[in-house]
Parts: sequence; structure tokens; C-alpha cells
Amino acid sequence: MENILNQYKTVHPTEVKTWFKAGKTTDFSTNRGSCIKYKNRQIAIFNFARRDQWYACQNLCPHKMEMVISRGILGSTEDIPKVACPMHKKTFSLVDGSNLNGEDYSIATYPVKIVGEEVFVGFLE
Repeated sequence: MENILNQYKTVHPTEVKTWFKAGKTTDFSTNRGSCIKYKNRQIAIFNFARRDQWYACQNLCPHKMEMVISRGILGSTEDIPKVACPMHKKTFSLVDGSNLNGEDYSIATYPVKIVGEEVFVGFLE
């Protein structure tokens, strides 16, 4: 399972080499997550309409090693957008993937851009 977790690395907007078209904005529900597949990775995409922002992160929970993050609960802590894993309710920042419960594990995050009505996620390859 550790090999699966190692496939996910945070990508900063300045590092993007490939903008992958994930779908149309209407393909994604508001204020909840959806999951796409990019190569061999599952990526959770969130249309956080209450904040008028889009976020993407790994769908793999680093604690339980299950593909469930896209089904998590969205919210904010001290104005930090977050997702709570539906399995154990541990929360992760959607900005930088940090564990907001203070534990060691985190999640990878990816930049999202909207062009017209299309949603793109940024990757290194």
C-alpha cells in the first residue's frame, strides 16, 4: 500500500507541466467532491461554491489507505478550506494538504483552473 501513497505528490501552480481536462464545470456537484482518474491516480475534485473556489487532492486517505476523500465533508477552520475524511473524520487543508489535526500524515494537493466551462487539474507529467 505504501507504493500507492508514494504516487501522490503535491504540485504547486508554478510547477505544472500538464493541465489535464477533468470535465465541464456542470459535471461536478457544488459543495461536495467528485473523483477523476489521471493515469494510475484517483484525484478528488471539490467545487467549493460557498467559497467560490475549486480544489483538487489525492482521493487516497493516508491513514486508512482507502479511496474516500472525494466523499468527505467540506468546511473551514480559521478560514482554511478543509475536507474531513468520511472514515475517521480527520481533516486536511485543501490549500496545502496539511493534517489539521496535527498528525504526521498529509495529502497531496493539485492546482485547479477553470477555463470557460472546463475544469483543468495541474500535474507534473
